[in-house]
Amino acid sequence: MAGRIIDLHTHSRASDGSDSPAALVRRAAAKGLAAIALTDHDTLAGLDEAEEEAAATGIEFIRGIELAVQDEFGELHILGLFMPEPSERMLAAIDTLQRNRRSRNQAMLDVLAAMGMPMSMDEVREHSGKVAIGRPHIALAMKSKGYVPSRKEAFERYIGWNGSAFVPRTLLSPSEAIRLLRDEGATVVLAHPCLSKRMTPGRLDAVLTEFRQYGLRAIEAYHSSHDPEQVRLCIALADKHDLLLTGGSDYHGSNKDGIALGAGTGQLRVPYILLEKLREYRRSRGLPL
Repeated sequence: MAGRIIDLHTHSRASDGSDSPAALVRRAAAKGLAAIALTDHDTLAGLDEAEEEAAATGIEFIRGIELAVQDEFGELHILGLFMPEPSERMLAAIDTLQRNRRSRNQAMLDVLAAMGMPMSMDEVREHSGKVAIGRPHIALAMKSKGYVPSRKEAFERYIGWNGSAFVPRTLLSPSEAIRLLRDEGATVVLAHPCLSKRMTPGRLDAVLTEFRQYGLRAIEAYHSSHDPEQVRLCIALADKHDLLLTGGSDYHGSNKDGIALGAGTGQLRVPYILLEKLREYRRSRGLPL
């Protein structure tokens, strides 16, 4: 298995990526990846299609999801890997998250309209593949109507975290999200922990101490946004807190410029041995693979 590369953090058109789930898997197989996880935001909708395509192409596939949580300092993201068929509780939670997302999208459209940039939800939906709608689709609609020259400007000026039309959404607490995924039987991962500028080494240490007691089992040390120093920090804290390591590109296709599947900004290499260790952990606890 030496030298084999994996990507355990990707997005498809089922949430805010540009590729269909099947196309994403085909792209991963064509690039020679040994395994891929699909981790769309707040949805499991693309997993069956991706899993079927993976069986046809021979690439290893891990069912996943990404949930955003709100702690005292802001938003963090949690991955669930090895997601089983969802329970009624999981489906109800996803339904609530999707309704919150739709309400937030409409609120941002209302703010943009008040700023002289009216758009209907149908116009935004034209850019979403008719599945889940997110801020990347609002950005594309803004560009298509001539309100901004690029998606980047749409985020930087209007709908990004510091934008004038940004509206926060109602999120789960860390304990709610982690326990939900844990109880489903997923392996729970803190995603791209160093992405936020507020994430100091001391805060990350405290976050891992807290999240570990809820059921966190891994940290995404290898990510497109992490520099070598941040990777080393994540590895050191994983060792301190007895956590497994994961990694992924956070690929969104054309909806996130400069991020390549399996390679991130060009230097990302997530070794297959991390997946072996995840499976070894699950096997030791009788969890399905």
